[in-house]
Amino acid sequence: MSVISFNRRTSRRWLPLWPLLLFFIVAAFGLLWLWHAWPQVMMKSVIWQRDVNQQMSGLLKAVAENPTQAGGALLLFSFVYGVLHALGPGHGKVVITTWLATHPSKLKSSLGLTLAASLLQGLVAIGLVVVVLTLLQLPARQLHLSSFWLEKGSYALVGVLGLLLCWRALKKLRALLRKPKFTAFTPHHVHDQHCGCGHQHMLDPKQLERDEDWRARLVIVLSMGMRPCSGAIMVLLFSKVIGVFGWGVASALAMAAGTSITISSLALLVHAFRTLAVKLSGNRTPVLWRQVGWTTLALAGGVVLVAAAVVMWVSAVPVGRGLRPF
Repeated sequence: MSVISFNRRTSRRWLPLWPLLLFFIVAAFGLLWLWHAWPQVMMKSVIWQRDVNQQMSGLLKAVAENPTQAGGALLLFSFVYGVLHALGPGHGKVVITTWLATHPSKLKSSLGLTLAASLLQGLVAIGLVVVVLTLLQLPARQLHLSSFWLEKGSYALVGVLGLLLCWRALKKLRALLRKPKFTAFTPHHVHDQHCGCGHQHMLDPKQLERDEDWRARLVIVLSMGMRPCSGAIMVLLFSKVIGVFGWGVASALAMAAGTSITISSLALLVHAFRTLAVKLSGNRTPVLWRQVGWTTLALAGGVVLVAAAVVMWVSAVPVGRGLRPF
């Protein structure tokens, strides 16, 4: 076998992964644009957040005066706010896109992660207001400080998730690249998924779904949902002051529902890119090569999460010391 033919065969092995490569290229250009446009994005988002807060306060006042007429408008506005609010930069989108792009996951399981994380985010905001303002009867400053430390905790969980994924990927790579010990050898036998030799060379999809790490999924949900939404905190705080806390709770849940729509749409997009890459790869690439490639991709995803966690932890500031538009 010549060197040229070997190089051609090696390059062809990467061709079926072009959809995933295209996704990472688009994501890289998007991050580069966001890096250059970040000051403008911050200023416009702060102005937009201030206008939305004023409109939300007006709707809450209208609900206090006439709940039957203004209640539906408040819930609809809160839902739309949740959809648009989730379009901005956020650590939850980094976590879910990195996980789905670098790890196999069923569509139902992926949507379950996004729905659970969005619901948890709304429940954390409600629970925080109830505990701090109602049970402990602390001032509003303690509410914002508690929210800040929950945010830091969510970033720490992102780092823990990244380290967990890196550890799992390194263990699997070590097992895959370890020199095999043959106990028997049959000439002219090529192992594949349907070779009939009695050994399992490919994971069954059902087995793959059963073997998904529940610990990693739990950390994903907690890291995405532990940080309460700033808009939900504002609505809950103002609704408690004017005596319509029940409507504030309903508004926070409507925001969580809107957030889940946006995050689920993003999850569907990433899942579709990965599924297309897997489908196009088919059986043309050797099994060991595919396993090494996907495991290396999982390792890269863990590194990305660790780096993102460090950046977010360092850049997090308490309320009153910087702009917090998202």
